[in-house]
Amino acid sequence: MSDALHKITFGPARLTIENIVAISRRQAVAELDASPAFAQRISAGAQFLDRLLAEEGEIYGVTTGYGDSCTVGIPMDLVVELPHHLYTYHGCGLGEHFDAPQTRAILATRLASLTRGYSGVSWDLLAQLQGLIAHDILPLVPAEGSVGASGDLTPLSYVVAVMCGEREARVKSETLTAAAALNAAGLTPLRLRPKEGLAMMNGTAVMTALACLAWDKANYVSELATRITSLAVATAAGNAYHFDEALFAAKPHAGQQRVAARIRGDISDIGSEQRLQDRYSLRCAPHVIGVLEDTLPFLRTTIENELNSANDNPLIDPEEQRLLHGGHFYGGHIAFAMDSLKNLVANVADLLDRQMALLVDARYNHGLPANLSGATGPRAAINHGLKALQISVSAWTAEALKLTMPASVFSRSTECHNQDKVSMGTIAARDCLRVLQLTEQVLAAMLITVRQGVALRERDGGSSVALSAQASGFVAQLGAEIAFIDEDVALEPLLRQLLTRISDQAWSVYD
Repeated sequence: MSDALHKITFGPARLTIENIVAISRRQAVAELDASPAFAQRISAGAQFLDRLLAEEGEIYGVTTGYGDSCTVGIPMDLVVELPHHLYTYHGCGLGEHFDAPQTRAILATRLASLTRGYSGVSWDLLAQLQGLIAHDILPLVPAEGSVGASGDLTPLSYVVAVMCGEREARVKSETLTAAAALNAAGLTPLRLRPKEGLAMMNGTAVMTALACLAWDKANYVSELATRITSLAVATAAGNAYHFDEALFAAKPHAGQQRVAARIRGDISDIGSEQRLQDRYSLRCAPHVIGVLEDTLPFLRTTIENELNSANDNPLIDPEEQRLLHGGHFYGGHIAFAMDSLKNLVANVADLLDRQMALLVDARYNHGLPANLSGATGPRAAINHGLKALQISVSAWTAEALKLTMPASVFSRSTECHNQDKVSMGTIAARDCLRVLQLTEQVLAAMLITVRQGVALRERDGGSSVALSAQASGFVAQLGAEIAFIDEDVALEPLLRQLLTRISDQAWSVYD
């Protein structure tokens, strides 16, 4: 582990989305709270569980089977084997593996829940999980197989299996057996104590980790889509007065007002003759992006409350010495957040798709060439500019819109009707990340479009708006990365380069 990495303390203190995102990007690592009070709380939970087992001899998931099998008693000489059977029989995930940032976020989110101090786990388990993060040992976790209650059982089984030296892990892009990965880092496979398998797997860590990453991406989408809209208005020789402060004071949605203010700060009217009212995709952009902007704070609270929750079952109150049976593994809040967020983000993709359709159409772009082709003279006849790119944007947008069907309404009854109402939160989160990926593709295409459009407007004249210094600086940054298109060019390499830049949030859009 590099000493240069920022350290985030996991313990009683509340964690943020930004903490999880930083760990996911390997900009930070987790450390356990070093205070005696925190160590005592963790120890007290594990000790209470031991005493309860010795005195009463029956604890769900410790001396009984799991779920519908809770009526099955476990002989005392087999109790120590039960948690290892739990992760073993849940090893049935399929689909693509979560990528490295997603896996780091999952590890950190599970650690966040366990350090609430209600799970009855040992310090050794916390240290093992923290060790995976510190040494960047990433369990290979299939993305498919969770219904979101009793939490993310199947995907989290792959995490605890690696902690115990089983299955496979990714280390520096190399796939190793878990035993080899632990050995190389100087770590010993963990032997689970009673309930520790349940504590590791029974909860919302996967969906919440993905939700943290999705929120962060959506926040950047909102900012970048706003700047692109400003440049789309400039390209279309549109009207800056559509974003007037007095106009937006009449409709007091704070996020919508913030989007309008950002556009207002980017462009101003210079008095050229133009269409009295621009089409909705330009004029109503704050009303579309503003819904996302207004909802992000609420979604942050929802996601961070789940992040800072104890969400396995049963919980152990080390202070009151109580065993608490419930259903905190249910991911309904994350399911709602992700179903909502994917809808909001897809609407932004649709807005940008409509903007691009206007900008490339010579009937509506106020004097610019068809398809924003930069070719002139005889060669203009064989060049097609952004014609195909607009088709691709339409395809990506359509797919994003198709995925807005809410996952949470597709609850299934599973596990002998014990899990008869489930959240589908992990599927909602995966859908949301896919919608975000498609929207980022639309953003990449629109960066090419507005860079080309602003350059053509400067070349051919007729602009009705002036760009601020900040917006002009952004255009200059784009110009350094996106060449002006005078002759047709295959755009895939550039699009992939821009997608990386968007994913890395390379441009500081609005300070």
